[in-house]
Amino acid sequence: MDLGLRGKKVLITGASQGIGEGLAEVFAEEGCDLHLVARSVDKLRALAERLGSEHGVAVVCQERDIATQGAAKAIADAADEVDVLVNNAGAIPGGDLWQVDEDAWRDGWKVKVFGYIDLCRAIYPRMKEAGGGVILNNIGNGGENFDFRYIAGSTGNAALMGFSRALGGRSLGDGIRVVGVNPGPVATDRIVNIMKKRAVEQWGDQSRYTELMEAYPLGRPASVREVADLFAFLASPRSGYTSGTIITIDGGLTSRRSI
Repeated sequence: MDLGLRGKKVLITGASQGIGEGLAEVFAEEGCDLHLVARSVDKLRALAERLGSEHGVAVVCQERDIATQGAAKAIADAADEVDVLVNNAGAIPGGDLWQVDEDAWRDGWKVKVFGYIDLCRAIYPRMKEAGGGVILNNIGNGGENFDFRYIAGSTGNAALMGFSRALGGRSLGDGIRVVGVNPGPVATDRIVNIMKKRAVEQWGDQSRYTELMEAYPLGRPASVREVADLFAFLASPRSGYTSGTIITIDGGLTSRRSI
C-alpha cells in the first residue's frame, strides 16, 4: 500500500532508540525526509547515516533536551517547515505515590507532558501557515488503565489524552490532524526493565520477568514495528479524516478489564 508520504518532512523526538528508532525506520522506508531529535546524538548519527544510505532520504540530527527552557522553539526553528510532528520523547518514571518523589515526578512531566505541549504550541502555527500537517502524540495505555504502581505515568498520559482530543477536535479547521496513540507493552529495553522491577516486587527474583510477559496477549508485548506502522498510516492521507481521538494498540489489554 502506497501511503502517499514520499517527500514529506517528519520531525521525531526521542528518536535515538526504542519506538523512536522504529518510527524513523518506517518513515524513511516511506520516502520521508527526517529531522530527528534526542538528548544525545551519538546513536542518532549512526541511525541517520544508515537510513540516508539505505533509503535515499535526507536525515538531520539535532541534539536537544525538550525539558530545557526554549527547547521547543529551538527545535521548531531548526526543523523549519514540517509536515508531520511525532512527539515521542520521554519516559515518566514508574512507582507509587511515595516511590516517585516530587522532583522525579516533575522531571518526567517536563519531558513527556509539557514537552509535547510546548512543541505542539511551537509547530502548530507553522503548519497552519503552510496549509496543514499532522501531529501524532505517542502517549501510552497507562492513561486508560490507572495503575497505582505507575501513578505519575497514568496521570501524565491521561493528561496528554485530554490534550490531544482537545487540540485535535478543532484542528481540522486549520488543515491539521492531531491524534494520540496509546501503545501498551512494547518490546523495548524499557518494558524489560519495568518487568524486572515488578518481578523483584512479586517474587524477589528479577529473572522471572518473562513470566509476567507471558500474561500479555499472544504471550508477548507488541513489536516496535507493529506500533511504528500504525503511526505511518495515521500520518498518511489514507487516514485523512482521523483527528481528535486516541488509537490504542495493546492487543486488547485495555478491553479486558472487568469487575
